[in-house]
Amino acid sequence: MLDYEFMRNAFAAAGIVALTAGIIGYFLVLRGQSFAGHALSHVGFTGATGAALLGIAPLAGLIAATLLAGLGMGVLGVDRASRDVAIGMVLAFALGLGMLFLHFFTSYATVATALLFGNVLAVERGTILLLAALGAGALATLAVISRPLLFASLQPELAEAKGVSLRLYAVLFLAIVAIATALATEVVGVLLVFTLLVGPAAAAMPLTRHVATGVALAATLALAEAWGGLVLAYHTDWPASFAITLLSAAFYAFAHLGPGALARLRARR
Repeated sequence: MLDYEFMRNAFAAAGIVALTAGIIGYFLVLRGQSFAGHALSHVGFTGATGAALLGIAPLAGLIAATLLAGLGMGVLGVDRASRDVAIGMVLAFALGLGMLFLHFFTSYATVATALLFGNVLAVERGTILLLAALGAGALATLAVISRPLLFASLQPELAEAKGVSLRLYAVLFLAIVAIATALATEVVGVLLVFTLLVGPAAAAMPLTRHVATGVALAATLALAEAWGGLVLAYHTDWPASFAITLLSAAFYAFAHLGPGALARLRARR
């Protein structure tokens, strides 16, 4: 399998994206902002199609659009009451633009399909280097803000009383999520971003109450899903995005319904 260069490139890209999405996704689920990841992926599609119409690389447009939308969501919605409304408004506007761009994008059906469902087997070496740089930057930024971000996520009222700016960390975090969303789109596409950004973290949450362990477990599950999905796709000729999604759903189901689920339910009682 690894004799083929396109498979080696796919494993490298999927590994980078999985680790980035798994770690950042844990904080996303912890903060109850899974909807933000969903919205940003659709915004990214609008940016990618718009960039293609202008003759620019779709990935560049995808990153720019998700980053701007993430910053906008962070500025407009800090508390939970206003957050979903802000995300919904940004999403509605982006989807409207996307519909307009698709009106002029009919001759690029292959590119549009790749954006919607991903095409990790077509990733080139130059793209891998870009994914690595963006992923490293996003994770480094998350490491710098992780302590106040965690404080603001778990105890927002106390954090604000201690002088922690909830708006600042909301903006910074959603900018990081925007980068992770753009990277995940390269592997599984716009419609399946939840597979790597939310699925591993959601599976890790019920298995441990420790943040550090949860982050490590989410990253491990994301990596297992991405690489396992590529192996499954190679041996079955299924689409790689579907194989990755299948494993993500299986891990999530096992975490919530597996042998330990009954014990956890009894413990909570």
